[in-house]
Amino acid sequence: MLTIEELLFRSVAACVRELWGAECESGMIQLQKTKREFEGDITLVVFPLLRLSHRPPEQTADAVGRWIAERHPEITAYNVIKGFLNMVIHDAYYVRMLNAAATDHDFGHRHPETGSDPCLVEYSSPNTNKPLHLGHIRNNLLGYAISNILMANGIRVVKTNLVNDRGIHICKSMLAWQRWGNGETPSSSGKKGDHLVGDYYVRFEREYRQQVEQLVQAGQRQEEAEKNAPLMLEAQELLRRWEAGDTEVIALWKMMNGWVYEGFDETYRRLGVDFDIVYYESDTYLHGRDAVMEGLAKGVFKRHDDGSVWVDLREEGLDEKVLLRSDGTSVYITQDIGTAMLRHRRFHPSRMIYVVGNEQNYHFRVLALVLGRLGFPWAASLHHLSYGMVELPEGRMKSREGTVVDADDLMDEMTETARTMSLELGKLEGLDETEKEDIYRVIGLGALKYYILKVDPVKNMTFNPSESIDFDGNTGTFIQYTHARIRSVFRKAEELGITVPREVPDRAPLNGKEREIIKLILDFPAVLRDAADTCNPSLLANYSYQLVKEYNQFYHDHSILREENKDIRSLRLVMSSTVGRVVKDAMNLLGIEMPDRM
Repeated sequence: MLTIEELLFRSVAACVRELWGAECESGMIQLQKTKREFEGDITLVVFPLLRLSHRPPEQTADAVGRWIAERHPEITAYNVIKGFLNMVIHDAYYVRMLNAAATDHDFGHRHPETGSDPCLVEYSSPNTNKPLHLGHIRNNLLGYAISNILMANGIRVVKTNLVNDRGIHICKSMLAWQRWGNGETPSSSGKKGDHLVGDYYVRFEREYRQQVEQLVQAGQRQEEAEKNAPLMLEAQELLRRWEAGDTEVIALWKMMNGWVYEGFDETYRRLGVDFDIVYYESDTYLHGRDAVMEGLAKGVFKRHDDGSVWVDLREEGLDEKVLLRSDGTSVYITQDIGTAMLRHRRFHPSRMIYVVGNEQNYHFRVLALVLGRLGFPWAASLHHLSYGMVELPEGRMKSREGTVVDADDLMDEMTETARTMSLELGKLEGLDETEKEDIYRVIGLGALKYYILKVDPVKNMTFNPSESIDFDGNTGTFIQYTHARIRSVFRKAEELGITVPREVPDRAPLNGKEREIIKLILDFPAVLRDAADTCNPSLLANYSYQLVKEYNQFYHDHSILREENKDIRSLRLVMSSTVGRVVKDAMNLLGIEMPDRM
């Protein structure tokens, strides 16, 4: 069945052809929702058609409105406001479209094209010198939600994670454990492995700053002191030995990284995110280094007197960028070159999306340019999904100072807050403790995820836990509560012996609120497309809020099960069921579970 927008688009084109003997060019037919202050459902912007009609706006709009209304019973009335044609759609059309949505189990989704190349989405990308924190939570939630949204639009997706398991930051934690660990392990300390290793990273930074301060007091400049501090020199030597394959260093590295991986996996499970394939920089950096050396041999890059290798990007408006240090060790860009090459060789993706914070905007511009210089035409398919930073009400987080919000601690806090609120409301009587604990978890994590995902990714955001769990307003808790309310309606219907129909007779009348809700339901496919096209999960999040807000107002003002008119009762039951299903689908795509009771 054609949507009303598709029908009107074709009708306007036919009208212009018949009345004025002209063809509408691309962009001339502009349809939009009618503004609330005017009567109508869909508005045609007439101004682009004036050069074809050679008539004033009002006459052109009236002629088009009359032509369409005479041919399409779906249009029950129209009115003209200057250059805008507002058209009223028949109730029966909306009822038929509601029935179509209610019976379509894949409503809004597209099926993947067979044989299509996948899209790779990289997210998480943690460092193995510290546990996951609030910033990582935003990264993981964005990447996972975008992957789901793309798949719902029929795009094959490979979810990837690149673990930063090598480099000077890793060596700092290793050195601190050697110095002050006394053989401590996750088992002996009772700590998660990623937390334990993160504690030693913080210890290194604290001891290192003290050494720098002492050197400055002894007369060295700050920059000199930071380079000459004994701890930093030892960490750099540890990195050199690692890259040289020193067996003792490699063994220590494997042991401590193993602790971290176990910790990460536990956090990922709690957060509800996963990956199809995990890459490790320790495996990919050599491929990047080989590519850089090949580019050097071809004259694409140049070597400085100190032996370091650089790329000159000044023609592209950037500057020179180091690709290999003077001691031959790799930098981040070298590793990303190798990873991109390996991914393309294996998957031949149509696009590679990197979900990485906006502080790396320059890095990804350089990466695409360097891959292009190396002769890879697919470099143009790289897309950096740049998102803003997450701050706390008291300011930015700092890993080196140990002032970050730990992801595990935050999930614990959110679950505990949900438990407290649920116990105060007293709505979970009759459930056993296991069921209650699961609902606390679902509410707490749902509040956390929605609070983050409702914000446009490009924006910086401030996370305030106390605002995220609220049964009113634009929160995940409010959306979950509405879904639970809808499920309660159907439990009561079953108790009363009321059968929920599959479809509604199109003679069922609609009130204004029911029309608005059905129109919002029918917007779901377009919102899902836009969210995929723009890689913006907030469109889906805020759509869900608008839908449940309209539904709650309807629920407050109108009876469902006590409605005596059977056609109207059937309409409201089918509409309620479809709202619940659409909202559950949208939230599940965001990685948010929807409880049946709250």
